[in-house]
Amino acid sequence: MRFIDEASIKISGGHGGPGCVSFRREKFIPRGGPDGGDGGAGGDVIFEASIQLGTLQDFRFKREYKAPNGRHGSGVNKAGLDGENILVRVPVGTVIRDFETGEIICDFTTDGQLWIACRGGRGGKGNAHFVSATFQAPKFAQDGEDGTSRHVKLELKLLADAAIIGFPNAGKSTLISRISAARPKIADYAFTTLTPNLGVVSLPEYQSFVIADIPGLIEGAHKGLGLGHKFLKHIERTRVFVHLLDGTKFLEDATGPGEDSFDVAIEELVRRYTVIRGELGLFNEALLHKPEIVVINKFDVLESNADLIERARKGLRDRIAKIRGVQPEAQEPYVVSAATGAGVQPLLYSVYAHILAARIALSKRPELVGKATMPDDMSIRK
Repeated sequence: MRFIDEASIKISGGHGGPGCVSFRREKFIPRGGPDGGDGGAGGDVIFEASIQLGTLQDFRFKREYKAPNGRHGSGVNKAGLDGENILVRVPVGTVIRDFETGEIICDFTTDGQLWIACRGGRGGKGNAHFVSATFQAPKFAQDGEDGTSRHVKLELKLLADAAIIGFPNAGKSTLISRISAARPKIADYAFTTLTPNLGVVSLPEYQSFVIADIPGLIEGAHKGLGLGHKFLKHIERTRVFVHLLDGTKFLEDATGPGEDSFDVAIEELVRRYTVIRGELGLFNEALLHKPEIVVINKFDVLESNADLIERARKGLRDRIAKIRGVQPEAQEPYVVSAATGAGVQPLLYSVYAHILAARIALSKRPELVGKATMPDDMSIRK
């Protein structure tokens, strides 16, 4: 099944039912007067966010959603039935935009969040409504009103606490399979991961967080090169990045011919680091200000040379400080082996510390907690 994270659909509320033109006709009541009932209101189109959905696959083929019309009124002041509301379920993390302007209309961030996308039309009034002292036999009624309609674009942005980013084949899929129950495809060639993968990381004392494995980025990703550009939007909501660097590539460069091979290896490591940061900034500058943890992966190929590992950590650490403009945390860059699990646990605690800090900061702003975008009041009847 393809990972569908974008779709465009047309939605419209139901048409209101027409009012009725009727006059009371009963035995012994020769002048019963008008008794035409009102038409029923058209149904609404309501969106609901659900954690049970993971993609926008349901919108791949069905592109139009129209609520049922209201029924017409009838005699004896009987109102027509209201059209039933239709419920359109979308994954949590879906953003709805106006198709023409691109303006965000609704952002679904919590399970069960509701939004009335299109109101049904009001039912027309029957002729009984137009009786007056001087006009006692109206022979007309109102037509029902049209429901509102919209052409919208749906975008899915995965809700993950952390995201693993880096060049293709840096070991991102191996890492997420090590720390969670996610089982993405793993192979020794680039662009193995074709879609984002989510995993739940469990820590002692019932602590947990969700982490995403994003397809590898390359230089020019923001322009559409490679695959990762399609999924950069999925990391906009994350609280911290785990920036994975390939230790194998560093080892090849550091043990190459020439006295300056180590410096060349460090510069190449820094270059790959800055390329990824550059792509994030070109896609959305706000991504550069998110917390980031730099990790050198595949250190099992270096473990026989402890001195080389320490020199690599110090050399990269100094350059990271200059690039970010702030001092990295004490153990950064972390050196891990996703394949064996060595060094992974301290990394997870560091990631969780950033996530916990973000959660605490959010809890101090109650206006943002569980905020639902509801431009229409569900309690107000048409």
